[in-house]
Amino acid sequence: MEGADSDARLPSRLARLLSALFYGTCSFLIVLVNKALLTTYGFPSPIFLGIGQMAATIMILYVSKLKKIIHFPDFDKKIPVKLFPLPLLYVGNHISGLSSTRKLSLPMFTVLRKFTIPLTLILEAIILGNQYSRNIILSVFAIILGAFIAAGSDLSFNLEGYIFVFLNDIFTAANGVYTKQKMDPKELGKYGVLFYNACFMIIPTLIISVSTGDLQQATEFSQWKNVLFIIQFLLSCLLGFLLMYSTVLCSYYNSALTTAVVGAIKNVSVAYIGMLVGGDYIFSILNFIGLNICMAGGLRYSFLTLSSQLKPKEPVDEESVPLDLKS
Repeated sequence: MEGADSDARLPSRLARLLSALFYGTCSFLIVLVNKALLTTYGFPSPIFLGIGQMAATIMILYVSKLKKIIHFPDFDKKIPVKLFPLPLLYVGNHISGLSSTRKLSLPMFTVLRKFTIPLTLILEAIILGNQYSRNIILSVFAIILGAFIAAGSDLSFNLEGYIFVFLNDIFTAANGVYTKQKMDPKELGKYGVLFYNACFMIIPTLIISVSTGDLQQATEFSQWKNVLFIIQFLLSCLLGFLLMYSTVLCSYYNSALTTAVVGAIKNVSVAYIGMLVGGDYIFSILNFIGLNICMAGGLRYSFLTLSSQLKPKEPVDEESVPLDLKS
């Protein structure tokens, strides 16, 4: 009976697969929409766009709670302590991601974002005590090698963009691992983590936007009368919520590492599409070779990780279930 109870506590294979697909779809769409807003339309205010995404998250979750569609705890003074450092990682992830999308071509953004995988690997080993096989470590090495080759021959090199994307890698990896650690269903749960993260950080982010001139640039932007631009801006705000929700959902049903892996698979399609759209990728042979090495390593790594997670589980005792698979 103990083995059956333990199996029942594990997320179903279908739930793990659907949550991963949902995250991959949202992540793919938001990169393309944000790239159109920040590069094609030339919207100058990535922080303001992030505020719009936070506001959409707060409104959707609050209305859903009022209508009793979802449940999460009411505010109390212990919540900031329970969540820390997630709100800081959340806003750092948001701003650095949008800023790097604006500054880099999609293929280079994609390749440099793959550094999230080794960072997640290291953080899960340190914080959650996870261990990984030699094949996975070799795949990660291929990702890093390809990324260095591609970056070394990037003809559209942008130092500010590189700094933002590496910060984004750090924030994404730390956010995924700490979300897994903090997301106790008996306490805040996945909706509470999303709602209070956005609530705690929207005012500080607005202050940053005002103090850096980001808000002024947004209000003076010339395209606010363009209906197509407004539709894409609102779509980005909605996708911002859906991406955060799908990230939490994927980390909840899988591991933070799986969430990073699905993001890597999505990045393959974004990289090759980005060579044709966006207009800011400059082709060179060495850069293209580096891109392909990185993508091959990412796909191999994704195959190894997902195939190990989707293997049918033997009945096990509660004590032998890894922490990142208990729900």
